[in-house]
Amino acid sequence: MTSGATRTRPPVRSSPAPIPDPSVAPASGSPSAASVPKPPVRWRPIPFGSTRKAETAAYAARHYGIDTWRLRSPAVIVEHYTAGPSFTSAWNTFAADAPDPGLGQLPGVCSHFIVDTDGAIYQLVPLEVMCRHTVGLNYTAIGIEMVGTSDQQILANPAQLRSALDLTAWLMQRYGIELRNVIGHNESLTSPYHRELYAPWRCQTHADWSRADMQTFRGRLAAILRGYGIAPGPPATPATTGCS
Repeated sequence: MTSGATRTRPPVRSSPAPIPDPSVAPASGSPSAASVPKPPVRWRPIPFGSTRKAETAAYAARHYGIDTWRLRSPAVIVEHYTAGPSFTSAWNTFAADAPDPGLGQLPGVCSHFIVDTDGAIYQLVPLEVMCRHTVGLNYTAIGIEMVGTSDQQILANPAQLRSALDLTAWLMQRYGIELRNVIGHNESLTSPYHRELYAPWRCQTHADWSRADMQTFRGRLAAILRGYGIAPGPPATPATTGCS
């Protein structure tokens, strides 16, 4: 979920963790691994012209200390649900480029992909473009939204879940992203890549895709990867965030 109600956890005084270098991604496969096929993806671009790119670069400078709208060497995939009823409602929200109601900054929220309830996958922006979908991780994360209002709704929808898994597996192999760096939005604060310079947002996260439900998602994803001869990598070790 990229907009609406947010959860802010109270900060605990601690030293910020160093940012892992997203350009040094661990290998997700082996020389004998098969290629994960790209699932069918429909191109439905949202407006992302010079104004929105400038807003994104300013956002990245304020929150990450980098002045760019480009997403370079993504190291994390974040799974979301839209908290809405349809692909169209989500697309309209992302296309609007309006300050989000929860946090109130530009650019507007967006995601790279939306997976509809029938399993159709839509791509909204190029993968080289930074999208604002997860506080603290936008500089290095690909966002996948699933149409729905709960984790359990999506886990119970075979077509939608399979499409989300296939898309995630393909992205993992393309960018060398290990299973431990495929997370739910609710797990954002424990990612070793989490970085937020704006203090009021440092402990901000969302409720969608809890750790328990993501363990189920990652378990199914690991089975798909092994079917292609790809080792999913070591289990996640949640980072200390300074948020309780």
